[in-house]
Amino acid sequence: MSKIKKEELEQLHEQEKKKNAVYHDLGVLDTQRHSLLHLFANIAEEQENFKKELEKSYGKVNINLEDGSYTEIKEDESK
Repeated sequence: MSKIKKEELEQLHEQEKKKNAVYHDLGVLDTQRHSLLHLFANIAEEQENFKKELEKSYGKVNINLEDGSYTEIKEDESK
């Protein structure tokens, strides 16, 4: 049976090891991305619910996130 050189086999092993490490890291990143997307969706939903609560208290308003001031939204602006 013919074989490749020992050094060549070692190089192939090293390349495979590196490739598997990158593949593993990609899986970890994909899992983190998936978790972050769910977290983002949950925060967006919380924010929408809070906006509805604020609308009950203040009506339809634009809120300045810097200082908390707000201005009423006129009916023709909302269209």
